[in-house]
Amino acid sequence: MTTSLSHPPSTTVFYPSSDGKPVAETYLHLYALLVTLEVLRQYLRGQRATVLGNQFLYYAEGFSRLRVAPDVMVIFDVEPGGRDNYKIWQEKQVPVVIFEMTSKSTKQEDRVEKKTLYEQLGVQEYWLFDPKGEWIKTQLQGYRLQGEHYQLITDGRSEPLQLRLQVEGQLIGFYREDTGEKLLIPEELADALVQERLAKEQERLAKERAEEQVEHLKAQLRSLGVDPDTI
Repeated sequence: MTTSLSHPPSTTVFYPSSDGKPVAETYLHLYALLVTLEVLRQYLRGQRATVLGNQFLYYAEGFSRLRVAPDVMVIFDVEPGGRDNYKIWQEKQVPVVIFEMTSKSTKQEDRVEKKTLYEQLGVQEYWLFDPKGEWIKTQLQGYRLQGEHYQLITDGRSEPLQLRLQVEGQLIGFYREDTGEKLLIPEELADALVQERLAKEQERLAKERAEEQVEHLKAQLRSLGVDPDTI
């Protein structure tokens, strides 16, 4: 199994971080990419891992044209944080999981060319997500490396991530296997924060009303000549 090619160049090789092409084909593809990136980034926060989106993955030292730009890739056992690009021979780790937001126009490349390359590099899982359902009827299709070849994932699980995946509209929903808890997308996180603030405010107001009622009752007792503090 090939993890990277190493041919030290005789001269300095420039490895670009951009090719000037659009990040994604449509808004739906871009949104799915960004949400997946952020959900997994938050999930792996605090771990020695990184999640990169639409950045060049270089897999052959000395050959700057031998590259691919996965929509989302997860790499373990590396320093957290972003990179302008990712060079396998420098980081010493191959991405563990890769997601591609696929479409009818990229079907051939995603299903054949990238799948073959990721298989050869030793990427443990490769997921294709078709937000428009243009060629994947179920929208989500995953492959897991068995030996040196990919096998179709039939249980909806990502073993390296310990997450269960399911289609939720035009996004991938991620659920923890240990607790069943859903990993909230940015909009859901924002809504949850708003609800938390509202709940705290309601709790504060209820406490103030209760204290006012107690003071009012004490005042009534005092008007009747009764010391409320002795009761």
